[in-house]
Amino acid sequence: MRRTTKYPVTGANSLWQIYKTVSFWKVLKNVIFIQIGRYTPFMPLKNWLYRTFLRMEIGEKTALAFMVMPDIMFPEKIKIGRNSIIGYNTTILAHEYLIDEYRLGDVRIGNEVMIGANSTILPGVEIGDRAIVAAGTMVHKDVPAGAFVAGNPMRIVYTKEEMERRNKHSNR
Repeated sequence: MRRTTKYPVTGANSLWQIYKTVSFWKVLKNVIFIQIGRYTPFMPLKNWLYRTFLRMEIGEKTALAFMVMPDIMFPEKIKIGRNSIIGYNTTILAHEYLIDEYRLGDVRIGNEVMIGANSTILPGVEIGDRAIVAAGTMVHKDVPAGAFVAGNPMRIVYTKEEMERRNKHSNR
């Protein structure tokens, strides 16, 4: 299960009450720097912008491809390890606004993780070191280290142990 904290709301749905949960000025600042970063082709500059202005944790040599969309309301809840690749147009969410509540959860992406294009990562998810997420995957639960996952809903295609067995047999 994803690790999120639930906050109940009354009256109108939680998205209608957005500025009771997060400052308008914070969201405006985040939108400006995320839009600059989404179009920035220079990885060191993009990572510096996100670390400095959004307070995201991004490891050395990690690459967020063109048009990656980090959470605009709570980007500080996103942590990405070193030497990882986040593919084109991937969305990383740390919040979800529902009818009767909103939920917040940290997103942790390990070291040397590869996330394919057009994937969506939901709040409260951990993706282990050296995991591979296929393009177009909806990551709605944790991904074990070294696993290969794909689909919507996401499923484990193979685990680290299965891959090691495959490699062992193919090297004979």
